[in-house]
Amino acid sequence: MAYELVAIGTSYGGLDALREVLGNLPREFKAAVAIVQHVAPGPPRKMAVAQLQLDCALHVSEARDKDPIVGGEVVIAPSDYHLLVDEEGYSLSTEGLVRDVRPSADVLFESAADVYRDRAIGVVLTGYGNDGADGLRRIRAHGGLTIAIDPAEALAPEMPEAAISAGAVERVLPPVAIGQLLAALCGQKETIA
Repeated sequence: MAYELVAIGTSYGGLDALREVLGNLPREFKAAVAIVQHVAPGPPRKMAVAQLQLDCALHVSEARDKDPIVGGEVVIAPSDYHLLVDEEGYSLSTEGLVRDVRPSADVLFESAADVYRDRAIGVVLTGYGNDGADGLRRIRAHGGLTIAIDPAEALAPEMPEAAISAGAVERVLPPVAIGQLLAALCGQKETIA
């Protein structure tokens, strides 16, 4: 199975969990990584990008509308914008709140499922509320892989618990193990026979 997109949703406590996951991705990682984190607007988003870049071998940036989706690069939704993927690349939207948040993990996951189908991986990390459960269910229904952080490892366990309770999750792992699994699935150098 060749996975091409990893979509990650998180909220409260997400920066530390993201650092653990992304810190385990090798420079040869082939899939694109798109992240939605519920945060207030303002400079902290830029600081989060810079902090993640310190721990991640891949290029990390804030997503921009109409940017192409590039394997081996990490993008983070700007605060107060939904992040979607389509055939042309990334799209940003200021449409209404979904599950009381914008950006919404469900919006990202559902677009990933529709475009990438069985080539998508959806990951829910720590956070309050139930954002991400419906989107993970759609990824799973389209043959993609779904993962949640172990709620015992989450600073706020509500998001992973909601996804697990909804039957949307195939693997439940601590954040380091999530990064290691993603690396194993998408980060191997190709061998030439």
